[in-house]
Amino acid sequence: MSLKLINFVLFQLGWMACVWGGAHALPWLGVACTVPILYWHLRQALLPGQEIRLLALAVIIGGLCDQAMLTFNLVSYPESAWPGDLLPAWMLCLWLLFASTLNVSLRWLRGSMPLAAVFGLIGGPLAYLAASRLGAITISPGHVTWLVLAISWACLTPLLLWLAARFDGYVPASHHQQGWSHV
Repeated sequence: MSLKLINFVLFQLGWMACVWGGAHALPWLGVACTVPILYWHLRQALLPGQEIRLLALAVIIGGLCDQAMLTFNLVSYPESAWPGDLLPAWMLCLWLLFASTLNVSLRWLRGSMPLAAVFGLIGGPLAYLAASRLGAITISPGHVTWLVLAISWACLTPLLLWLAARFDGYVPASHHQQGWSHV
């Protein structure tokens, strides 16, 4: 099985564990599944330190975006032991899982930032819609929330892919030194 396919499947399994756990008062299920997935991801990387930098940036950027949506009451999450005004840990895990795809199964998007923006514009809100249908998130009614989600993801996806090119742990170190990763 190819690395890209394994990466894609692991992302989907991790996504489902996070969302299902969030919806069924098992918020740590996503964390428990994310840890071995990220361990496997980093074990495959030629430069795991680069991937760790990317993961850290993605969870900070994505987490701040989702925290803003929660703070402005555009979304809410089911009650759990986690404080209701803070983004749940499983949502942060989703950002880590998404970042793990950027240099592997979503690498193809780095060739076209406009396509990456469209991918985010559509894919981001669809993921939130799926999570809401599974009961893991409540999305405030109205067009404003969907517009904010779409614009956020249309900006975040190319940004994170740009960062992925700079912190690519899946290419030899010599390529980084020669400027290969500057898209």
